[in-house]
Amino acid sequence: MLRFQAIHRLLAWVSLIPLSLFGFAAAAEPQPITSLPIEAQSENRWLLPAGEYTGQFRIDQPMALHCEPGAVLQAKGEGNALLIEASDVTVEGCTLRDWGRDLTAMNAAIFIQRQAHRTHVENNDLRGAGFGIWVDGASDVSLVGNRIRGDANLRSQDRGNGIHLYAVSGARIIDNQVRHTRDGIYIDTSNGNHLENNLLEDLRYGVHYMFANDNSVIGNVTRRTRTGYALMQSRKLTVIGNRSEHDQNYGMLMNYITYSTIRDNVVSGVQSGDTGGDSMISGGEGKALFIYNSLFNNIENNRFERSALGIHLTAGSEDNRITGNAFIDNQQQVKYVASRTQEWSVYGRGNYWSDYLGWDRNDDGLGDVAYKPNDNVDRLLWLYPQVRLLMNSPGIEVLRWVQCAFPVVKSPGVQDSHPLMQPPITRTTQEQRP
Repeated sequence: MLRFQAIHRLLAWVSLIPLSLFGFAAAAEPQPITSLPIEAQSENRWLLPAGEYTGQFRIDQPMALHCEPGAVLQAKGEGNALLIEASDVTVEGCTLRDWGRDLTAMNAAIFIQRQAHRTHVENNDLRGAGFGIWVDGASDVSLVGNRIRGDANLRSQDRGNGIHLYAVSGARIIDNQVRHTRDGIYIDTSNGNHLENNLLEDLRYGVHYMFANDNSVIGNVTRRTRTGYALMQSRKLTVIGNRSEHDQNYGMLMNYITYSTIRDNVVSGVQSGDTGGDSMISGGEGKALFIYNSLFNNIENNRFERSALGIHLTAGSEDNRITGNAFIDNQQQVKYVASRTQEWSVYGRGNYWSDYLGWDRNDDGLGDVAYKPNDNVDRLLWLYPQVRLLMNSPGIEVLRWVQCAFPVVKSPGVQDSHPLMQPPITRTTQEQRP
């Protein structure tokens, strides 16, 4: 009994010692933004003068906060730099630095809580290791013209996403620039949102959709990512006029995508690379377009060029409308092991293939001979990769010659019965603007 009482007194004494003596710091409670020397400009519009303001801050009432050039919120590596708890808040022209990097705690430069509807965040400059802007269930949020930079010294999986939407509807994500975060824009379980004209560079995924329906992705640019546009487990996406430039592994990846429109996009220079330890990406094949278990989509008037592989379909990706696209100077145009022949022309109009060797005798712009990109030898190599060791051997060459000379056995595959003789004009949204 006496031993138990002694232990109890010791624990009580320890509980009185400040945690900082043991190297632990209790998370500071965010200060109200009104604790700063903000100046009234007009009704409910406030100006934060130039200067560095240290700590974490919150906005808990409707207001428009405009920062004067040189006004910096410095979070000193802790928590959220700015927490928005009220609806109808505007944050404009502010600089936020060095917020927390605890991804489990969702540390962000600007954290928008679920009750903070109609928040407008515009023209802010954010630099830090955690998430840039996290929107947690709020509706009708606008994120416009913000510049977000992560920490390039961290592994990508240890960085936060630039913009993260969870259970969000009606968001407008426009004209933002994101670099060196994990994903540029991540949309999870969020419907009815619009992404337009964002520049996303040096990331894992540029745009990443998971379980998100009825979203639009218009006129965005990805560069030097490990996947430009990762579209996963979603339906009714509208993906129009985007560019993927010099991304690795995949320019556009469609994984369980249905009833979506992929149109007027340009994917160029996708390179084979490594996956950086990412278990969600299998291999580093340099595919301009990868379609996995995706059905009933319209894939039209896109341009896939100068990549290791133009298009790869697998896992039952059938019944897609693929027409009017241009496949130009890819090392391999098509990879598809089919259970039945897939016709890639619609109403007498197919796609353009830079390696097509057919002719057009009546000068109607359509090839007179069907384009069949893969033969039985290709199928053999895909089913049994070890055969690649014999790729340039006399035996393989004889097989190809026999197949051409005596096409008795034809395996199902891709066929474009009306290939285009000239590439269609694909104009991205950026090119359409003055």
